[in-house]
Amino acid sequence: MIREPAPPPAATIATAPGALPLLGHLVALVRDKFDFLRTLSAHGDLVWVHIGPWRALVVTGAELSHEVLRDDRLFDKGGYLFDRIRETGGNGLVSCAHADHRRQRRLVRPSFHRDRLPGYVRVMSGQIDAVLGRWRDGEVVDVLADMKTITARTMLPGGLPADVIGRMSEDMNVVLAGVAWRSILPKGLDRVPTPANRRYRRAQDRLRALVTEVIADHRASDTDHDDLLSGLLASCGPRDGAPGLSDAEVHDQVLTFLLAGTETTANVVCWALHLVSRHPEVERRLRAEASGVLDGGDVTPDDLARLAVARNVVLETLRLYPPIFLLTRLTTRDTHLGGHALPAGTTVAYSPYAVQRRAEHFPDPDDFVPDRWDGGQEPPRGAFLAFGGGARRCVGDTFGLAEATLMLATITLRWSMRPTSDDEVRPATSLVLSPRALRLRPLAVPSGTPETLHTTGASA
Repeated sequence: MIREPAPPPAATIATAPGALPLLGHLVALVRDKFDFLRTLSAHGDLVWVHIGPWRALVVTGAELSHEVLRDDRLFDKGGYLFDRIRETGGNGLVSCAHADHRRQRRLVRPSFHRDRLPGYVRVMSGQIDAVLGRWRDGEVVDVLADMKTITARTMLPGGLPADVIGRMSEDMNVVLAGVAWRSILPKGLDRVPTPANRRYRRAQDRLRALVTEVIADHRASDTDHDDLLSGLLASCGPRDGAPGLSDAEVHDQVLTFLLAGTETTANVVCWALHLVSRHPEVERRLRAEASGVLDGGDVTPDDLARLAVARNVVLETLRLYPPIFLLTRLTTRDTHLGGHALPAGTTVAYSPYAVQRRAEHFPDPDDFVPDRWDGGQEPPRGAFLAFGGGARRCVGDTFGLAEATLMLATITLRWSMRPTSDDEVRPATSLVLSPRALRLRPLAVPSGTPETLHTTGASA
């Protein structure tokens, strides 16, 4: 057997400046994690970062990010972040190791087959109508809470009471914030009975109990409601002579998609509405497009394909505010990356947020420019990571993009969203990139009036 020669030795990998004794770069991450992540590229495509007792090699460039994502056997799901994600989500598709991934993905994939999309779109449209029907002209709305209601009811049976949805959303906030903190703090601290730790465990317990209940109710009814839960449960049984997922695995899948699917799509739509509310010309184009597509009755997947402006806005929002801004992998054997030798067990991190705001990949990277997605031109490989990549690319990317596009187009058709202040909207502390306290004022758009109602906007 001929062994490939090792790459020529490269210069020593730099360590990010500003590390403090014991704490490392923890203070910089807590103070402004996005500024910290974006400055790392100035020190190379690979940079060591210390977070308390932990150390991770952060990939800052597109090409090396692609290399990491391309080989999920060598760069397996793992590291401090996924250790914490598994505490709640168990061994679901998002967090499972390579050894389990192929089987799980094969069983889960049919729930996202294009044949199910028309039913999903009908459910999406109904839930969007229900939420928007409660809005009143000029009354300030908690946009994130309402978007989560839509995405949760698309995922779960529509009969869940509003108070259950609300409690579930609060518990997800607690868990996702807890995962973010626990991934950067020493593990021993999670056993201290602090109020935060107790809230975290109670929220975990309630989410698990809710998932157990909705699965049992669905199986008892034996009805396909066209929601994602129905699709998941239908696809997880035996297939082609191979066994299906166990009850525990089904529970982990539903909880995983509940956390990943409802939160990420809701947050993307919120950021999109925030950006559009400050760019009136984009709002005018969105409304003109939607008035020609969505005013004809029931919405179909073919209609969604005609919402090009809305899709471009969603993609640009995903570029600026990717739902998960930092992820980790773990090397399973000795290897090389960027000409550097890495031993087995090295934690490698990549940041969609940092890579997608590099000027060499996207000119004027901090500007909101939906038209950069026109013409079907693909960004350089590894430069757009909002859906991941390689064999671990998000299995629900088409579903999520369809839902976000439909939500944005429908809202903009019926309402002109006004910011309530000129203050900058800051991200919340969480595993997902959520806008903190986003409040917008919807102004009703008269039927058949594609023009926007407001004429001024602030820069993003």
